[in-house]
Amino acid sequence: MKKTIITVVGHDAVGIIAKVCTYLADNGINILDISQTIVQGWFNMMMITDFAGATKAFGDIASELEKLGEDIGVQIKCQSEDIFSAMHRI
Repeated sequence: MKKTIITVVGHDAVGIIAKVCTYLADNGINILDISQTIVQGWFNMMMITDFAGATKAFGDIASELEKLGEDIGVQIKCQSEDIFSAMHRI
């Protein structure tokens, strides 16, 4: 398993989850866990995914997700679990 953390942040709008999940499914990425909240119109989602079955390289997917985010008005970041954990350790 190759765990990756995907975060999505921006103004809430219809279809954000659908578009991100469709992209992941189309590229062989399995969602292991997902948490989503909306606070005063701000959308925040964190996903733990398994990239083991991904059909493209990690860098390509990260770039395409970033572009997808721009297209739908949110910011999407994709990081390996190891890097994410190291960055958020106190």
